[in-house]
Amino acid sequence: MHLKKASHLFFAVTMTAIGVIGLIGGSFAPIWVPVPDTVPGREFLAYLCTFICLACGVGLLVKRTAAAAALILLVYLLVWAVLFKLPFIVRAPLVEGSYQSNGENAVLIAGAWVLYAWSGKDRNFLAGDLGLRIARVLYGLALIAFGFSHFVYLDMTAPLVPEWLPGPVFWAYFTGSVYLAAGIAIIVGFGARLGAMVVAAQITLITLLVWGPMILAGPLSAMHWQETVVSWAITAGAWVVAASLEDRPWLSRFDGGTSDLSATGSPPATEPPNAPSR
Repeated sequence: MHLKKASHLFFAVTMTAIGVIGLIGGSFAPIWVPVPDTVPGREFLAYLCTFICLACGVGLLVKRTAAAAALILLVYLLVWAVLFKLPFIVRAPLVEGSYQSNGENAVLIAGAWVLYAWSGKDRNFLAGDLGLRIARVLYGLALIAFGFSHFVYLDMTAPLVPEWLPGPVFWAYFTGSVYLAAGIAIIVGFGARLGAMVVAAQITLITLLVWGPMILAGPLSAMHWQETVVSWAITAGAWVVAASLEDRPWLSRFDGGTSDLSATGSPPATEPPNAPSR
């Protein structure tokens, strides 16, 4: 299957599954937490998040509704960032976890943004070349936040490295460095395709090798369950962004010009959340 179609399907199924998780749990699915208990209408908001995931996930699976579903999800994620994610940075600008939490949301924003641009139905700022460029820059900034978290939270990252891999500290530093390098490459546009593909593969391996065995061993703690679902979600977002660069040369620089769209084939809590490994 073409990477573009496969990543689109993966992202859509992921959003649908996260909606199901919220429906079964009767509360916020892991990608939406934390939400302060003092927020008015908190229970209604939890069900709204569940409905958005379910409706947009299913909508992305249908060609006629894919554009609308991607746009609704994008707008909702952007509003969520302003209301519940950016305040972490405002309150604790020197705490790395504030940026990682925003980074997780930014990956999903970038994924929904790319999918909307792929629809090709609307010719506006969001679906244009500049819109795609902004989505990728957001994604690159998210990767930089993930990279720094591996260094700042080394004591939380290294223990997550599978026991059969020697040198857990090395792998924590190595994966953090890959995030940093890929994020910079995507932002500046030099080697963006290579960086996006490598980091998508890395996130996939982390999801499978770190959180997969924990699921099989079960039961998961609340924190590990949250990190597993979030890792799964950002894996889906990472592959969508990587697919959007699929036709680009591996190492040459691009400026996000008019050929960018043709590449796709279409004309708050009081403290930031924990920050374990990505």
